[in-house]
Amino acid sequence: MSEVGITVYITNYNYGKYIRKAVESVLHQTMQDFELLIIDDGSTDNSRSIIESYSTYDKVKIIYQQNKGLNITNNIAMRLASGKYIMRLDADDYLAPNALQEMYAQLEADPDLGLVFPNYFLVDANEERIAEVKRHNFDKEVTLLDQPAHGACTMIRLEFLRAVGGYDEQYSCQDGYELWIKFISRFRVANNSQSLFYYRQHGQNLTTNENRILDTRRKINDNFISKHDIFTPKTIGIIPVRNTKFYANQLAFVKVGGESLLELKIKSLLETELLDRIVITSEDETIENYVEERYANNEKVVFIARTSDLARYNVSLAGTVDLVLNHPTISSRKPEAFMLLPIEYPFLKSEVIDDAINSLSIFNADSLISVRIERSTFYQHHGEGMVPILNQEKFTRLEREALFKAIGGITLCRVSAFEANGKIVGGKVGHITIDEESAFGIFSDFDLKLAELLHQNKRTAISKPQ
Repeated sequence: MSEVGITVYITNYNYGKYIRKAVESVLHQTMQDFELLIIDDGSTDNSRSIIESYSTYDKVKIIYQQNKGLNITNNIAMRLASGKYIMRLDADDYLAPNALQEMYAQLEADPDLGLVFPNYFLVDANEERIAEVKRHNFDKEVTLLDQPAHGACTMIRLEFLRAVGGYDEQYSCQDGYELWIKFISRFRVANNSQSLFYYRQHGQNLTTNENRILDTRRKINDNFISKHDIFTPKTIGIIPVRNTKFYANQLAFVKVGGESLLELKIKSLLETELLDRIVITSEDETIENYVEERYANNEKVVFIARTSDLARYNVSLAGTVDLVLNHPTISSRKPEAFMLLPIEYPFLKSEVIDDAINSLSIFNADSLISVRIERSTFYQHHGEGMVPILNQEKFTRLEREALFKAIGGITLCRVSAFEANGKIVGGKVGHITIDEESAFGIFSDFDLKLAELLHQNKRTAISKPQ
């Protein structure tokens, strides 16, 4: 099989409405040293008739298969490819005319570079441009590689792709993330500052299913840690509890679904696999008595008293962390990281907590927070009226201007980083994006009522027969 410059493969499942645009965008590239594999994954619409119209083209090879899924299809393309480089194009997206030429030239200029991904345009179902998405400059701005490339329209050196074993076929989505974390551990990656493809947003996009994506990412991280024997730091969970009144009750003992917030928090932490100890720290003897009576026989749960000065509002938790780390019960364990976990987030899942520790290790961050991306437009009053911050209303979306809201109650830090700079969040700060349920916090009576409804819905969902 003679080698060509690039293997482009288009994956299609019932995208007859869009696939012709995708194919034509490849065939009309300024660089013509390519082969095009069109892989149809068992479509039941009019896709086949459109695909067949390209069967006489010399550069085109057509493969029909039955519902094998994305990652199996990626590996089929990898095995069939005769290009020096390979790139996937989803059937509902399309390329700029110079896309192949620009990414090919970038890879050719640097034999150590393994993967290149460009900026892109967001378009709607009718190809109207919605926005231009521009990533960071990976040569000058990026030291923490926890923002993966887009799964499609990323050009990869085929030799390197095969060296990392291709794509893991146990996952049905998040191919870009799975490949990214194992690729960056061995090879250099870079972005291209030009917008070279058009990413179509419509109701059938895989990326609209957030819970499925986040769950898959957790599994990918966990398996990557296990497979590559990556060290995870011995971590303690710290629950700081103030003597705070929530209407007539002490906040720690406010109940959701018949269980107190403190009880729910400790229960979820006991279900984690990666927390070495769970420390409840408070100035309140009621909390101390509760913990010591209820968890007397559980060596994993520890109470450490703190002074009222450390518990005051507007006082940094750094003093509390320092107290806990230097307590004989904890210092003898030689923890390498700590995680602050306030009780206000009753639905934070144990697997999310473990994933935070895994993520800190995979990306070698100094600290890490749980976030949700904020898609609302924020305004400031500039005297003459309201003005959107960061020019959020503009067409071009810069990655450096994206807003993330710290939420969900996870703050994780390596002990060495904390001791070096005295900050709980500092150094290279990583993140994990969490689901809406885990991010839900109780800060008002209204929140408490919503929490009860959420809890009831969860119980109803669990009790329904499958």
